[in-house]
Amino acid sequence: MSVETSAAKKKLYQVLASDRTAVEGNHTEARLLLSHRESSFRKDLQWILVNTYVPSLIQDGPQCGLVALWMAAQLRQPQLSVDMDAVVQTALSRGYTAQGEMFSAENMALLAEEVCGCKAEPLSGGLGGNNAAAVITHLWGRQPVLIPYDEDFNHEPCQRGGNRAHWAVASGVLLGVDQGTVSRDHTQPDPTLPWLCLAADSCSPCPVVTTAAKEVYILAKQGKSLRYQLWTWDSVVQSNEQLRDMDPQKANDGTRYVLPLGGVEAGLAGQAVLLHTRTQKQ
Repeated sequence: MSVETSAAKKKLYQVLASDRTAVEGNHTEARLLLSHRESSFRKDLQWILVNTYVPSLIQDGPQCGLVALWMAAQLRQPQLSVDMDAVVQTALSRGYTAQGEMFSAENMALLAEEVCGCKAEPLSGGLGGNNAAAVITHLWGRQPVLIPYDEDFNHEPCQRGGNRAHWAVASGVLLGVDQGTVSRDHTQPDPTLPWLCLAADSCSPCPVVTTAAKEVYILAKQGKSLRYQLWTWDSVVQSNEQLRDMDPQKANDGTRYVLPLGGVEAGLAGQAVLLHTRTQKQ
């Protein structure tokens, strides 16, 4: 989705990416992002970071959902070699897509189970409340989440009524909680940012289960950049819940797209897909 309207526009993000390299490591790029925005984070809170690095891939045309799935699939345990061409061909053969677009979270979950061989859990009903806790706990456990949202020109979440519908994979979470909420036994100080802690292991309990996080950010990647981005959870929730309509320009350009019954709103609004990369599909 988020098909570019001209060859030149489409080519721009690919050209930009060709001159850059991804920054590898679970926390390396996150530290850079946090250090650049250090003044944004309340120093009266305890900040805890969890992330599992996913490799980057630049999409070719409207393949944002399929690329996000490919990136998430790299976290499968035991590891599985997932070929991007196989992801595309499977989606085409199942009738989930015509051009690479994915306008259905349910179909995304079915596709994920088929190509990854692991359990994929679709969420619906919005990403607030209990679903927010489910997503954050999932990320805390080093598990990826596929999230549809409206993409702004800087790739961040915006609200365009679904006209800029796009997919990202979230692989990490940054939580700001009251000091002392999480035991020092379950964290380790970050070697470069003195106000930041790293969750020691995936066995430590997620703070949102027992207490409300004061601030929540997610680390996400999408198919138009090699870089991680740090988004407020609220901006993701708001963007995700208002996905209603396909861009009229695309809807009327004569190209065939696969839309579920009820359109973009029925297929994407208030929905996400949790990938249980260590659990075999039933």
